Amino acid sequence: MHAIGHGERTLTDLDFSRLSKLPSHQLPPSLADLLACAEVTSSRTVHADVVTMYSRAEVVDVHTRRRQVLTICYPGDAEPAAGFISVLSPVGNSLLGLKTGDVARWLTPTGEECAAEIAAIRYQPEASGDYAR
Repeated sequence: MHAIGHGERTLTDLDFSRLSKLPSHQLPPSLADLLACAEVTSSRTVHADVVTMYSRAEVVDVHTRRRQVLTICYPGDAEPAAGFISVLSPVGNSLLGLKTGDVARWLTPTGEECAAEIAAIRYQPEASGDYAR
């Protein structure tokens, strides 16, 4: 497990394009920073261990060791109780662009620091040949 530094996250060109089109007033500062600093690569060449939009990532809370599977999605598809987490949420945008073994860190709305290791990518659209989701 290792922490992530500035510029060490990867976005697909499609994810970058779609996220960049969201109204700027909707973008949390952390997501705006990600768009400004991430490595952008083709959807066809992104590594299968990278969290992309609509990836299902198995994460492990670094403090409690609780495991859960989360799917990173656009706000209109968010259903937190079903594990569909908006990319605009602190959890969603902290996971996007990381890879298996990385640790995502975020603050809750109350200021609590949280962290979770990406244990596995259970599904990534690009690895399954879906380049246009």
